[in-house]
Amino acid sequence: MANKSSPNTNLNWQKNIIFFLSGQFLSGITSMVVQYAIIWYLTEKTGSATVLSFATLLGMLPMVLLSPFVGPFVDRLNKKKLLIVTDLIVAMFALLLSFVGTFTKEFPLWLVFVSLFIRSVAQTFQMPTIQSILPTMVPETELTRVNGQLGMVSSANMIIAPALGAYLFAVIPMNVLILLDVLGAVLGISLLLQVTIPKIKTQGEAVHLLTDSKLGFKLLVENKGLWAITLIGTFFTLLFMPAVSMYPLMTLTYFQGTIQQAGLIEVIYSVGMLAGGIVIGIFGKWQDRMKPILLAYFIIGISYIICGYLPGNQKGFFYFILLNALCGLATPFFNTLLMAMIQQSYKPQYLGRVLGVLNAIMSITGPVGLIFAGPLADQLGVEKLFLIAGVGTVLCGLINLFLPVARNYDQTLKAALANEKQPEVDGD
Repeated sequence: MANKSSPNTNLNWQKNIIFFLSGQFLSGITSMVVQYAIIWYLTEKTGSATVLSFATLLGMLPMVLLSPFVGPFVDRLNKKKLLIVTDLIVAMFALLLSFVGTFTKEFPLWLVFVSLFIRSVAQTFQMPTIQSILPTMVPETELTRVNGQLGMVSSANMIIAPALGAYLFAVIPMNVLILLDVLGAVLGISLLLQVTIPKIKTQGEAVHLLTDSKLGFKLLVENKGLWAITLIGTFFTLLFMPAVSMYPLMTLTYFQGTIQQAGLIEVIYSVGMLAGGIVIGIFGKWQDRMKPILLAYFIIGISYIICGYLPGNQKGFFYFILLNALCGLATPFFNTLLMAMIQQSYKPQYLGRVLGVLNAIMSITGPVGLIFAGPLADQLGVEKLFLIAGVGTVLCGLINLFLPVARNYDQTLKAALANEKQPEVDGD
């Protein structure tokens, strides 16, 4: 179960990780700006909820469908080259989209959808690659803190990108704005070339797609504590996604707010996530990481329950802002601490395969929840989705709390790490 990894613990690991995080920030911010610009373009040109729903679905499907089969490539291929190639592919499609948009009156809708799909596929490869890189780059004792810093980078992107994207969308032609993706890829790759990523045992071996994917699933299921946490997280996603998808509607119709206020909620949540990431990045050395994870469940759940009972006016919207700041603050404690435990639970040569399966399982209920979001909101009222999500989140927290194999997982993991009880597993 546990992993006694051998990260790059020399004195230069801090410089190494700074280059890595800086590259992720630059490529991430430009990519998100372009992503927002494409969605706004579709909104402005089509005004179709169906088109926007399809665009959202394109962003989710690769994670659900491809993640189990991505892990074997992450474990076997050169991780630096994998990140570089996926960045280059996204940049090439950005160039193509920009070129077509320059010489046509409007961007062909099918090409925009293809571009969104390719971007999502690239992210499906990049996410487990980045997650599996960190344990090999930093000392084990710093893993939680560095995961918090990576979360800070992601939160900063989420804060800056909407505002910057809105401004640039208004002043720069769309065909030029898309080229930001190319600039971000160049900057990100330039910094990544300066980063040393240690080689793992399975790198360069042949990929056995189905066998490797089955092994990833087997390793996850055999880890009883982590498997229980994964199933609980999957149920949480099912109940949580409908409410998350209704944020704009909650602001505009229930609280009778404006589009600017709808954007403000997104920024407030991201600011809260940044603050939570800062706390983890500075102080991230808990004796039992399951305790803050459980606390995060209850903070988010209770906040969402209260949101379901707020009055539908501007006074209610003010409290909605405060509650979302609190939810944003709690979110990184769940995501970041859980990821650090997962990274320590498996040897680096198996981590990509496990993460691929885990990401797929945790994501698969998201689209299912989205299918029911609209009908439920029409039938019950949009605010009731927040109430359902809140009750479900508290329930997930209680199951985690009263299920010993889940509640005690971090203590069990640390004991195994201390005693180096991880058995060897045949990778094929």
